[in-house]
Amino acid sequence: MTDTDFSFKSLGLTPDELSNLDRLGYTSMTPIQQKSLPVAFSGADLIAKAKTGSGKTASFALAMLHKLKPKNYYIQGLILCPTRELASQVADEIRRLARAQHNVKVLTLCGGQNIGPQIGSLEHGAHIIVGTPGRIKDHLQKGTLDIARVTTLVLDEADRMLEMGFIESVEDIARQTPSHRQTMLFSATYPDKIEALSRRILQDPQRISVESEHSDEHIEQWYIETSKEAKPQCLLDVLSHYQAKSSVVFCNTKQQVKAISYAIYQAGGSSVALHGDLEQRERDQVLVRFSQASVCVLVATDVAARGLDINDLELVVNYDLPRDPEVYVHRIGRTGRAGKRGRAVSLYTPNEVYKIDAIADYRHQPVNYLNASALDKGRELNRPEWVSLELQAGKRDKIRPGDLVGALTANDAIKASDIGNIAIYPNVCYVAVTKKEAHRALKQLTEGKIKGRRFRARKTH
Repeated sequence: MTDTDFSFKSLGLTPDELSNLDRLGYTSMTPIQQKSLPVAFSGADLIAKAKTGSGKTASFALAMLHKLKPKNYYIQGLILCPTRELASQVADEIRRLARAQHNVKVLTLCGGQNIGPQIGSLEHGAHIIVGTPGRIKDHLQKGTLDIARVTTLVLDEADRMLEMGFIESVEDIARQTPSHRQTMLFSATYPDKIEALSRRILQDPQRISVESEHSDEHIEQWYIETSKEAKPQCLLDVLSHYQAKSSVVFCNTKQQVKAISYAIYQAGGSSVALHGDLEQRERDQVLVRFSQASVCVLVATDVAARGLDINDLELVVNYDLPRDPEVYVHRIGRTGRAGKRGRAVSLYTPNEVYKIDAIADYRHQPVNYLNASALDKGRELNRPEWVSLELQAGKRDKIRPGDLVGALTANDAIKASDIGNIAIYPNVCYVAVTKKEAHRALKQLTEGKIKGRRFRARKTH
C-alpha cells in the first residue's frame, strides 16, 4: 500500500463490505489502520502500540471478519478486553462491521452478569467471543466454551489487563487455542511484562507504533481561574458558552460528581452522573443514554469513566484538576479522537497553580489561559435532540436491532431516520428516537408486538 492509498479498497474487501464501511462513515483509514490492516490481512501476528480512540477495533475486526466462515457455526475469533465496558463497545462495533455478512453471531462474556444466560447463549453457538479474561476462564473451566478452533486471538488494551492482574489468565486462555492461530496484541504502553507476554504467545510478530495518533496537539486547551465558591457557576458558564452536544465533566470525588450533575440539572441542562455507587444496570443505562445522545453532559470520576469510549465527544471539562499530569492527558484524550479536533477546558483555583505547572512540564507545551469574563453566559444550556426508550426485552428474548426498527416503523408510524443508536443487553434494550417522535415511538413499542409478544417500554430519565 502506498502512502497515498489510504482507501479501504486497497484491502481486497468485497463490494458488500466496502458498501457497509461507507454507510458507517469509514471513509479513509486512520494512521493505526493504515499500518496494521495490511499486516492483519496477511495473517501475520501483530503487536500494535496504539491508544483507545485511534480506530484500532476496525484494525483487527475487519481482518477477523474477512476470513470468517459464517457457515461454520463454531467460535473462530476471540477478543480479550480488560473491562466489561470495553468488551461491550468492541462487540457493538464488530456487529456493525459484520452487517455485510450473513448471520455473524457475536457474544460478550463478562463478569458482573449472571453466568446462566451466557451458558444458554453459548449452547446456540457463536462465531466471535468478546470478553474479560476472568469470565472467559470461568466458562472454560465449566466446559461451556470451546475455543479449540479459534483462528484469531486478539488482546485489546493488554497493558490494562496487566495492571488488573489478568496476565496469567490470558496466558492460560491462549494455551487452549490452536498454536497456528493468528494473534494480535494492542497496547497503549509497552512495559517489560507485556514484552515478555508477547514472546510467550505470539510467533514472529510484526510491530507497529502510532505515537502521534493520540497527541493532544489537535485538542484546543484552556485554563480558567475561578474561586472555590464561584466554581459551580463557572462550569455552567463554560457549558453555556460552548453549547457542546456531548461533554464529559471530570470530578475527583463521587460526592462532587453527584453535586455537579444535580447543579447542571437545576440550571436546565441535561446531565447524568457516573460514579462507583451505581449498580451495573444503572451504570449501563447512564452510558447508553450518553452514547445515544439522549443526554448532553456526563459527569464522572476517573475510576467510573475507565473504559469509556464515546465517538465525537466535543468537550472535556476538568471541574477538578487531577494531581497526576498523566491523568490529565488521559482525560482530555477522550475528545479529538481519530484525527478530529477536540476541546478541553480546565477550572482551577489560585492554590492549584502547582498542578498546572506539573501538567505543562509533563506535556512540554505552553499553557493557554482564558478569562472567565470572556465566556458567553447568556445562552440556555444545550438540550439533547434524542430520547432513549427502554424495552423490557433483550438478547434472551432473541431481540435484534431489526426487530426494534420494524416495530417502530410499522404502519409508517415513524420514519427510519427518526431512529438512532440501538443497544441490546441480555434482559433489556435501548433505542434512541428523535424527541419529536418519542411519544409516538413509545406507543408503538408498548401497544405493538415484537416477535409475537408484547413487552413493557418506558422513557429513560
